[in-house]
Amino acid sequence: MATVLLLRHGRTTANASGTLAGRQPVELDDAGRGQAAAVGARLVGLPLAAVVSSPLLRCRQTVSLALPDVLPQLEDGIVECDYGAWEGQPLKKLAKDPLWPVVQQHPSAAVFPGGEGMAAMASRAVAAVRRWDEKITAEHGPEAVWLACSHGDVIKAIAADALGLHLDQFQRIVADPASVTAIRYTATRPFVLRSNDTGGDLASLVPPPVKKHRGRRATAPAESDAAVGGGAGGGQLP
Repeated sequence: MATVLLLRHGRTTANASGTLAGRQPVELDDAGRGQAAAVGARLVGLPLAAVVSSPLLRCRQTVSLALPDVLPQLEDGIVECDYGAWEGQPLKKLAKDPLWPVVQQHPSAAVFPGGEGMAAMASRAVAAVRRWDEKITAEHGPEAVWLACSHGDVIKAIAADALGLHLDQFQRIVADPASVTAIRYTATRPFVLRSNDTGGDLASLVPPPVKKHRGRRATAPAESDAAVGGGAGGGQLP
C-alpha cells in the first residue's frame, strides 16, 4: 500500500493564545507561517501522488506555503474535531470543566457539549485516510507517497489506530505544529515510520522500487512482515 505523510498545520493564533480553535477560521501566526515554509523545504523533491487537506483555513494556508504549486483536494473526513461549546475557550478554563479528565483519561467516552464525540472523530478520520490510501495505491501503485494536512487530535487518533492502540491511549501520542507522522498500510498491519517528526530528511520515506522475480519464487519477506532485528532503514521494511 501507499505511504501517507500526515502533516499537522503550522502554529496558529489560537495555539499562541492558548485557546481551543476547533473549527473556527483561525489563521497561522508568524511562527506558523515559518514552520509551513520550513516543512515545504523538506518536502521538495518528494514524488507526492496526491495532496489532501482538511478544509479549515489553517490547513489550507499550511499547504499553500509548503507546496505553493499544489492545489490540495479537500477532505471533510480529516477536519478538526467538533468541540462544540468548548470551541474558542481558553484551555486554562476548560481544564476546570468536569469533562476535562474524561478527555484526558477516557477520551473514547468524551462527547463535547453541542459537538462531536472523540470516538466519532477517530472513526471518520481513520476511514477517510484508509479510503484515500486505497484509492492512491490503486491509481499510482504501492510505492506511492501522498500527504494529508490535518489537525493534532485527528493525527493522533489515526496514529493510535495504526499502532493498534485503543483511543483511550491516544493522548500518549504527540503531534506538534508542522510535524510529520508517516504511516504505511499493508495487507495485515500498518507500519508507523515517523512520529511527530519536525526536522530532517523525508526522502527515505519513499519506498524503493519493487524487484520483480521472473521464473522463480520470490524469497524476500512479504510487505506486511516486520523487520526482524530492526531492518536496514531507508524506507525498507524487510
